[in-house]
Amino acid sequence: MKADATKGLIPRHGFAWRRTGSASMVCLCLALFLTACKTKEQPAEPAAATPQPAAPAAPERPVPSFSSAEKLGMFVYPKNNQSHGQQLTDELDCYNSVAQQTGLDPEAPPPSAPSSAEMQAAQQSAADQAGQAKGGRARGAARGAAGGAAIGAIAGNAGAGAAAGAVAGTMRGGRRQREANAQAKEDAAQSAGAQVQQQYNQAKAAYNQRQSTFKRGFSACMDARGYSVK
Repeated sequence: MKADATKGLIPRHGFAWRRTGSASMVCLCLALFLTACKTKEQPAEPAAATPQPAAPAAPERPVPSFSSAEKLGMFVYPKNNQSHGQQLTDELDCYNSVAQQTGLDPEAPPPSAPSSAEMQAAQQSAADQAGQAKGGRARGAARGAAGGAAIGAIAGNAGAGAAAGAVAGTMRGGRRQREANAQAKEDAAQSAGAQVQQQYNQAKAAYNQRQSTFKRGFSACMDARGYSVK
């Protein structure tokens, strides 16, 4: 009976081993399956970015060899211990910036004052074009003849008086006409000269205004960069 009992247990142990081994295989397959699924679900890692070559360093800016402030007749003093080279660079930057913003050229020459030859030419042209009075001799002769006739009538010779009066009147009339014409020429010449001088004064004032505008812009720019400008 004991032998039979032992024999009876052997099949049960074998059956239990087969069941345990089958369960292990199922778990192993399930684990492999889940691992494969997770591997498929995970996104592929992005490829490493190719390093870009470093940008070349900007070339060092040369220091200007001149002072833009001196070109404007201005004096600049650093307030923050800026170096001389930095000051020259800032002056040029402000100079170019104001020129671009205003469209002004501070190096443009001022207008030239009219020369004596130009003034004389303008005056002569105006005098030649001045209106000239005519008929003064004839009018003088008529007035003189009338007056002479009246005087001659008193003396008993109106004809002789008229003739004498006509001659004198002609002379007076011609002289007055010449004087009036000369005065007209002189007035025209003076007016032309004054007009030429006025045109120059206006051009000079406009030039000074442009220079003043440019200098104010330059001074404001330099002040913002830490300089005192005089």
